[in-house]
Amino acid sequence: MLFAKALTPPVNTPTVPFTPGEISALGIDPDRVPAHVAVIMDGNGRWARDRGMHRLWGHKEGYKTVRRVVKAAGELGLEVLTLYVFSAENWKRPKHEVEGLMHLIEAAARNELRELHANNVRMRFSGRIHELPESLRDALRYDEEYTAGNTGLTLNLCINYGGRTEILDAAKRLVERAAKGEITARDVTPEVFAGCLYNSDLPDPDLMIRTAGEMRVSNYLLWQIAYAELHVTQTLWPDFDREHLVAAIQDYQGRVRKFGGLPTK
Repeated sequence: MLFAKALTPPVNTPTVPFTPGEISALGIDPDRVPAHVAVIMDGNGRWARDRGMHRLWGHKEGYKTVRRVVKAAGELGLEVLTLYVFSAENWKRPKHEVEGLMHLIEAAARNELRELHANNVRMRFSGRIHELPESLRDALRYDEEYTAGNTGLTLNLCINYGGRTEILDAAKRLVERAAKGEITARDVTPEVFAGCLYNSDLPDPDLMIRTAGEMRVSNYLLWQIAYAELHVTQTLWPDFDREHLVAAIQDYQGRVRKFGGLPTK
């Protein structure tokens, strides 16, 4: 056990996915809900600055938004929700902010586990987790092991993550396999390469949402979002709610996905 004692049975009521009729009432086609939604959670610092508060205050409010969005994702029937929690480049931020973020992520990992497990959420983590502080690594590993049997929403948190770093790590794995004589250059197909990425069993995102109006992908899931639909909202992450997630899905359902070919009728 990584924690001092085992978890006691949760007392909260599990999240129940909406019925097709309830989803339709929101203006969403229940048969075309994206299986995997990825989110760049931007705007915490601006939200705090606009209110004369420290940036960490904005991150704490953003944590509250994560709770709302995870609940909404489960209700809407999403299979996977991936959130950009801490990038490989975020280490460049001031030391006190980085330390505050590490403490906040660890507190969330420990404090939210009971509710997430009660709601049948499976936890996954992407990134160079081995470079994180030991106590945080322990909390993340415990969460992943404890929820491994859950069959509802998969919540994939990208921590110490970078898209280029992920591709580089995948290339290193292929070189190691080639050095062992397991594969040759001819064996390296897109599928084989993708199989070396973090959490390669998860489907590619159908929809990527970016908050706070920024028009860039910020080194996020560079391989996986090749054909994802992009939705950018001016809303800062601490103000993002279920209604904004619904609006993003409505926008997604208004697109024609061609994957380089011609639209199907």
